[in-house]
Amino acid sequence: MTAPTTSPRRTPRVTRRFRLGLLLAVVGPGLLAGLSDDDPAGITTYSVLGAEYGYQLLWVLLASTVALIIFHTLGARMGVVTGQGLIGLVRDRYGVRLGSLALVLLLVANVGTAAAEFAGVAAGFELFGVSRYVSVPVAAMVLTVLVLKGTFSSVEHVLMALSAVFVTYIAAGFVVGPDWGAAARGLVVPSLPIDRGAVLVVTATVGTTLAPWGLSFIQSYAVDKRLTPADLRYERFDVLIGSLLTGVIGFFVVVTSAATLHARGVTIETAADAASALEPLAGQFASHLFGAGLVGAALLAAAVLPLSTAYSVCEFTGHEGAVDDGFRRAPMFYGSFVAVVAVAAGTVLVPGLPLIPVLVLSQVLNTVLLLPLLVFMYRLGRDPTVMGEFTTNRRQAGGHLVTIALTAVCVMALLWLTVT
Repeated sequence: MTAPTTSPRRTPRVTRRFRLGLLLAVVGPGLLAGLSDDDPAGITTYSVLGAEYGYQLLWVLLASTVALIIFHTLGARMGVVTGQGLIGLVRDRYGVRLGSLALVLLLVANVGTAAAEFAGVAAGFELFGVSRYVSVPVAAMVLTVLVLKGTFSSVEHVLMALSAVFVTYIAAGFVVGPDWGAAARGLVVPSLPIDRGAVLVVTATVGTTLAPWGLSFIQSYAVDKRLTPADLRYERFDVLIGSLLTGVIGFFVVVTSAATLHARGVTIETAADAASALEPLAGQFASHLFGAGLVGAALLAAAVLPLSTAYSVCEFTGHEGAVDDGFRRAPMFYGSFVAVVAVAAGTVLVPGLPLIPVLVLSQVLNTVLLLPLLVFMYRLGRDPTVMGEFTTNRRQAGGHLVTIALTAVCVMALLWLTVT
């Protein structure tokens, strides 16, 4: 009996299916960390960027997106190679004092941005006539139950499904008919008005795109997902797609706001002002559409941010903690999650708190706190005792240093314009 022959087309098909399966198994950290950057604080910051300065500052968004790809790739690689999160690595490599500093910086940034997410929940529901004193506590309880009672895979699937709301902004960008030529020039020709308002929104754009919590989350989440060095090529693709989606969505928010709000001389003081950019797409339902997008984006990020904090606290204290562990096995992990949710939600319930300034200024704070974390990541990535054969090469290190330098320039310029 002759041996059965193998079809020459079968092996490539099986290989493609196998690779697709591997990719789908790996996808998550980069996509979630990237899409969560387009949270209410991000959407609001991008809306202000377009409403105040039209297409002029789009190059800032492009530069921030490139920086996002560079550092999220580094974060994912460090998590996969070392099996540790960022804060744990800093503590082990540089000692408890610097580890404590990194943790405090991250905690302040995370709590501030988590408060911004719940401000987004409040602003979104207020467009539907629902008081923040109802919407914020309910959202906080729903997110807590989702993480406490869900499994790792179910939480991930729910968060990924929520990210679908961002398609709204891409559709709106085509409907409003922006000046694509001006948008292209703004994207590749750097220019900047030398005034505090412009530097403030540029700094906020950097902080909302390349956020401190995202750097910590993507590294810890790669560890929690149990990725291995063999998965790195697929994880790089995951990071690239997540980061590009962040930039694309931000681009359409800016051009939509530029073509509508900036063209009419409208400044953004409330969520309703930002929602009016969607009127050419949704007409009288613009506020409802914007509100739904704002709430969906807020819930996605408000779940991810406390997780980032919980991972970091456990890494620093040496406690085990993951989404699948349950409260009894990981009280430190879940206690940290609940504490961040409670503090952030409680902050937004302060009577008379202006929501739009909270959303934008929290991202300025992000940029200030981002600098030391970027330096830690750069040094860890270049350390062969930490990364072994996966140490950052010269070309990659150059990209990291340029990002750090530009971030420092933003912070110093803002400080100089504030005190003079």
